[in-house]
Amino acid sequence: MGHCRECECELAVIGAGMAGMAASLFASNRGITVAQVGGAGGILFASGLLDLLAVHPIEERKVWADPWEGIEALRDDIPKHPLSRIPASKIRASLAEYLAFMESAGIPYAGLDEKNVEMITPAGTCKHTYRIPLTMWNAVTALREKGPCLIVDFHGLKEFNASLLAGTLGVHWPLVRSERLWFPGTDGTSRVFSRHMALSLEKSEYLETLAARLKPLLRQGEVLGMPALLGLHGSSSLLARLEELVGAPVFEIPTLPASVPGFRLKEAFERHLPAKGVKVFFQSKVAGVSAEPDGRFRLRLSEEGDQRGPAAVVAQAVVLASGRFFGKGLSSDRSHVWETIFGLPVWQPLHRSRWHRRDLLDPRGHEINQAGIEVDEAFRPLDARRRPAFERLFAAGSILAHQDWTRMKCGSGVAIASAYAAVEAFCEMRT
Repeated sequence: MGHCRECECELAVIGAGMAGMAASLFASNRGITVAQVGGAGGILFASGLLDLLAVHPIEERKVWADPWEGIEALRDDIPKHPLSRIPASKIRASLAEYLAFMESAGIPYAGLDEKNVEMITPAGTCKHTYRIPLTMWNAVTALREKGPCLIVDFHGLKEFNASLLAGTLGVHWPLVRSERLWFPGTDGTSRVFSRHMALSLEKSEYLETLAARLKPLLRQGEVLGMPALLGLHGSSSLLARLEELVGAPVFEIPTLPASVPGFRLKEAFERHLPAKGVKVFFQSKVAGVSAEPDGRFRLRLSEEGDQRGPAAVVAQAVVLASGRFFGKGLSSDRSHVWETIFGLPVWQPLHRSRWHRRDLLDPRGHEINQAGIEVDEAFRPLDARRRPAFERLFAAGSILAHQDWTRMKCGSGVAIASAYAAVEAFCEMRT
C-alpha cells in the first residue's frame, strides 16, 4: 500500500537550498501546485547576506559598488552567465518578491538604494553585498564611520572569534576592540551552540541577563557588535530591546556555518511554504526519475525518507535546483563530472588537468567552479545536441554553468533570479 502512494502536482522542485526555496515561493505565489523534495540542510550554510553581484572580472578582482552596472558588463563579457540571460527587470522583480516574503516572515532586509554595501565577515574581512538583514545594518554604518566599537564573543562558541575579527579589522579600524564573556546559563567551560543560544535569547530573562553583562563592558560612544544570535524568530525586535537595555547601537555579524541566519531562513521557508500550499518532503530524496508518455515526470522517492510521505511525486514539470557538489546535484570521479538525477550533460573543462590551477588562491579562480548545466533562454537544460533535454524540465541555482558564485559574490542573485526565470517560463507554457 505504501509503495503505491503518489503525490500529484503541477511543479516538482528538487532541492531545498536558496534556489529551490525561491522556486517554490514564486510558483506558489502564482497559484501553481508545488511539491518540493530534498534536504534543507544546505540553506543552513547561508550567511543571511544577499549577494547580487560584487566582483567581475574575477582575475582583476574588480569590485562593483553598483551591481546593476556590473551585470551589464557581465552581459558583454560572459553572455552565458545565468545573470546575463535574465533581463534586469526580471532580476529586480525576483528580488522584490523574495524580499517581500522575507519581510512578511519576520526577516526584514536593508540596503542602500540600488547599491552594494560593505559588510563585516566572520573572519574580520569586508565584502560587498546587495542586501543584509536589518539586524546587521548598524555594522554598515559603523564600518563606514570607524568610530569606537566593541565586538564580543562567548566562551565555548567555536564559530566566532571576536579577538581574531577585531585584530583583522584593526588594520584599518583602530578603534575596534574585543571582549569575551560567559553566555547566560553556562559556566564558560563547555561548548555552546549558536542555535540553542539564539532560542535562549528569545526568553526575556536571558536577554536581560546578557544585557546586564554587556553594559559594563561598553565605553562611552561605542557601538556593539556580536555574533548573530538574537533569536530565530523576531530578531529585529530582540535587537531593539537589547539596544534599549545596553544604551548603544548593536549589530549582528554572521558566524561560520551553520549560522543562525541560515536557521532563520530555513525555519521561515519551512513554516510559510506549507501555509502557501507547497507540499514539502524535506526528509526525502529523489532515488530515480522517469518521463511518462504524457510528458509528466515521475520522481521515485527514497525509502529512507519520511515514511508518512509519498513513494513518488508525479508532476507536469520539474525545477532542478539540486546544487553542485555539496548539494550532490553534481558528482565526479577523477576524469569527469556528471549530473546525478537526470543524467544531463555537464559543461566542464575539457581535461582533468584544467580543473584546478596550480595556486589555490589564483585570482582567476578554478575552471571546475564553473562546471554545471547549460540551459536555453527558458532555463531548460540542454542535451548533447544542444536542444532542451525535456520540454518541461528547468534548472536554477548553483547547478547552472558558467558562473563562479563564490568569487563573484553572486550566489543569492543567481539562485533567486534563475528560480524566478524558470517559474516564469513554466507559467508561459502552462497558459
